Amino acid sequence: MPKVAKAASVEDAAPAGVQQQIEDSVLRTAEMFALTKRSAASAYEYGPRYNAAGWFIGWDPTGGHPVPPAPGVSIEGDDSAAEKPSFVEQVAKEAEEDLALQKRKLLASNGNGASAVVEYKKQAEKAAQFGTNSIVRRRATQVPKPKWHAPWKLKRVIAGHLGWVRSISVDPTNDWFVTGSADRTIKVWDLASGQLRLTLTGHINAIRGLEVSPRHPYLFSAGEDKKVLCWDLEYNKVIRSYHGHLSGVFSLKVHPTLDVLITGGRDAVWDMRTKNQIHVLSGHQGTVWAMETQATDPQIITGSSDSTVKVCLSVGMLRWLWDLAAGKVMTTLTNHKKAVRAIAKSPTDHTFMSGAADNMKKWEAKEGRFLRNFSSHNAIINSISINQDGVMASCGDNGSMRFWDYPTGYCFQSDSTKAQPGSLDSEAGIFASTFDKTGLRFITCEADKTIKVWQEDSSASEDSHPIDMTQWTKDFTAPKRY
Repeated sequence: MPKVAKAASVEDAAPAGVQQQIEDSVLRTAEMFALTKRSAASAYEYGPRYNAAGWFIGWDPTGGHPVPPAPGVSIEGDDSAAEKPSFVEQVAKEAEEDLALQKRKLLASNGNGASAVVEYKKQAEKAAQFGTNSIVRRRATQVPKPKWHAPWKLKRVIAGHLGWVRSISVDPTNDWFVTGSADRTIKVWDLASGQLRLTLTGHINAIRGLEVSPRHPYLFSAGEDKKVLCWDLEYNKVIRSYHGHLSGVFSLKVHPTLDVLITGGRDAVWDMRTKNQIHVLSGHQGTVWAMETQATDPQIITGSSDSTVKVCLSVGMLRWLWDLAAGKVMTTLTNHKKAVRAIAKSPTDHTFMSGAADNMKKWEAKEGRFLRNFSSHNAIINSISINQDGVMASCGDNGSMRFWDYPTGYCFQSDSTKAQPGSLDSEAGIFASTFDKTGLRFITCEADKTIKVWQEDSSASEDSHPIDMTQWTKDFTAPKRY
């Protein structure tokens, strides 16, 4: 008997709780409709007015605030000025009646009251679309926290070239590096001391591309004289010349795992051993300024300035992903609006960067999917480099330098190089740059005929150079340009 009495009390209590929830919900809905009525009453509605002959003579208010028929006439005494229900009021009234009906039906058909609350809430939400309090909340943007990096400082200035320094490549053993200049010479420098080891001559114009082979004692060079040369570094002489370009060659790459050499003028692919031309990769309409190769795939990435003649400075810029095995274009990327002069691949993942005068863009390498923008420079980007620690350095033709946390895109240092005494102010540009094989040195080739070596500031700490999370959050959540 006690158990039966207890069950009966629960059944009596459940509808009472449901009744209270329904009454509270009806009250909130009524308040919402009252607010809607007040906001609707602030507007006038007008209808046409005609004279006795049926001609249109003007407009009369037909709803909203009561309007007296003439000056000095009381509104209360005029039956014609009686307030008429507006469309919003009619909808509100019908919704209230419908809710009351649903309340009676649900209470009658649901003895336990549990499903009644669920069904009633659905009806109330449906009616609430006529109110002014329906607000959709946005999910807060998750801002990634950048990794802290020490700022970079100038450690050494190397002089020796007599013209602009246009290209650079580091020895795979990290013992020395080579630079090419507009003075038509190639110079070999000791990486640790900065001392000149050797000068190579053989080009008759500026050297625009250099690459040290990772698997052979060979150095490859390309220049504006249409020459592509292979140097034997054991004997310091040219052992092979690749003929075929009809204009200057501005970029050059050796594939890390294949015995192929890629030159950028009209995108030719050469067999390094036989001098035979394997492919001519046609597709670009302008100068090929930069290129990168993928060690794990027969794939190269090229950046170009494909000019049009519609406007004197109009250029439609393309980057291409090529399949070397077939000599065909895999993907064409057209997001840039200016000439693409810099390409850099990440040493830690399958992404790469492209740089132009508009901004820099990060891409997924396999499919060419756009990931994000890096916007900070106000100059033409001539060079981008990424090291193993996730530091990306970008350099502009006005001497500007930016250091980034590559995974997040946080710019932790903005700097600029200064032209050496005796140079013109316009000779502050940076034409080429690279990290050494350890990622601890950053080398720039500049318009003032010098080479500069940069290293991290060992005295810096997170306290002396903290991450500016306020500015980073503002930059990260700002509207993106594509």
